[in-house]
Amino acid sequence: MVTTESVLKAVGEVKATKKRNFLQTIDLVVNLRNLDMNKPENRIDQEVLLPSGRGKSVKIALFADGELAHQAKKVVDTVIEKDAVSDIAKDKKVGKKLAREHSFFLSQTDMMALIGKSLGPVLGPRGKMPKPVPPSIDIKPLVDRLRRTVRIRTKDRLTFHLPVGTEEMSDDDLAKNVAAVINSLETKLGGSTHNIRSVLIKKSMGPCVKVEGV
Repeated sequence: MVTTESVLKAVGEVKATKKRNFLQTIDLVVNLRNLDMNKPENRIDQEVLLPSGRGKSVKIALFADGELAHQAKKVVDTVIEKDAVSDIAKDKKVGKKLAREHSFFLSQTDMMALIGKSLGPVLGPRGKMPKPVPPSIDIKPLVDRLRRTVRIRTKDRLTFHLPVGTEEMSDDDLAKNVAAVINSLETKLGGSTHNIRSVLIKKSMGPCVKVEGV
């Protein structure tokens, strides 16, 4: 069983490792076991709200027209209007760059079919198909939530990693984020850690430290 003490101990050891001349992300690495990942029902694809936030901003893009596009320019990082979608679809490099640079995508509901047809081959395999939003929505609360969200996505592998903060965050805040991910994973796996082989924490460029108790 993973305890707060074991997580805090691992976080402290990770933060004590070598500093670099840039702000490093703190990553969580989870190794699963006894799951046949060839079966779609065993694959995990879920979002987790980090109670302490991610420690740095992530980029969010919105496909929209009209008033929603106008209002969203103050809230999201990139607004892509309908006329621009076909141009992006014509150049795979542009589409891939767009997907790489943004963590989450949103789309006005009446543009979803167009996005699926034009950019689905680029966004779909990367798990970045946009979330539909009505044109009348106040988009700020949703965007604020996404900026504190990470995604667990295993595909066909038993190992996944995701960011849980940065080295500038306090040990307590990082531990809360780690706990949120593990709790969400346990719920998905039936309420236990039986299918979790190990949990490790690391900096972007640093060694892994095992969280004891798994």
